[in-house]
Amino acid sequence: MIAICPNPFRDIDLELTKKALMLLNNEGFRTAVCPVFAEDQPDIIPVDMPVEKLIDVISDCRLVIVIGGDGTMLSVARTIHDFEVPILGVNLGTKGFMATIEPEELELIVKAAKNEDVEISCRMRLDVRLLRDGQTIYTDSALNDAVIHGYGDCIKLTASCEGDVITEFSGDGIIVATPTGSTGYSMSAGGPIVEPDAENFIISPICAHVMGARSFVLAPSRHISVKTQKLHGRKAYLSVDGNWVQDLLNGDILEIKRSGQSTRMVDMGRKSFYEIAYEKLT
Repeated sequence: MIAICPNPFRDIDLELTKKALMLLNNEGFRTAVCPVFAEDQPDIIPVDMPVEKLIDVISDCRLVIVIGGDGTMLSVARTIHDFEVPILGVNLGTKGFMATIEPEELELIVKAAKNEDVEISCRMRLDVRLLRDGQTIYTDSALNDAVIHGYGDCIKLTASCEGDVITEFSGDGIIVATPTGSTGYSMSAGGPIVEPDAENFIISPICAHVMGARSFVLAPSRHISVKTQKLHGRKAYLSVDGNWVQDLLNGDILEIKRSGQSTRMVDMGRKSFYEIAYEKLT
């Protein structure tokens, strides 16, 4: 089975999804349509379009096709992070760094379904754990990043690597990103662009109130911790892959390490990462 996961707010009336269904069904593939972000607005799905929940069909899938932007890709990757099913992105987003093909190249999904001219890019993930008073209160897994951010307040943070302080500053927050996430919020905060098949942590301060605060690139074997300090009534929160997950208190510690799981992304080999980055950033 092949799951097609459209963002119905971008694929209006699911027109591209319908074309993808036709292409795959004509080749004899079983398909399931699993819309993303439509749980609270089911009326946005055409009445003649039978849909499934991705988590209900993923164990039978050999490929997941995502029609949308990077946010849609992240949502799907988050849903299936326990399954090693490859993801192919069809870009309907603004930048679409994570997508493999553009809408006018949709016929390439047939090649991907047949595993023709396909390479698999294994993307590093993060394991995230939040400690409060020495107790674990939240765990998660991230493909892009884990971010601590103030609610409009300047907050103090200390980032350490296995007990050694990396950076300490007051500012808007901090990002710990994977190479896949290096072209997202991390890049906007001044972090480096790292090729997505690399295996590194990228630590980037957000609007730090100190001239010496810089991004750091760490080896994947490192264990990172970030501690919130001197909030004193100021509010901060943790987000994982763009999703708010937890409000933070003074002294909370975020621990991050490389995950034992990875996300498998389909690469059709049309363009290198460098070509894509040049086109999208110029």
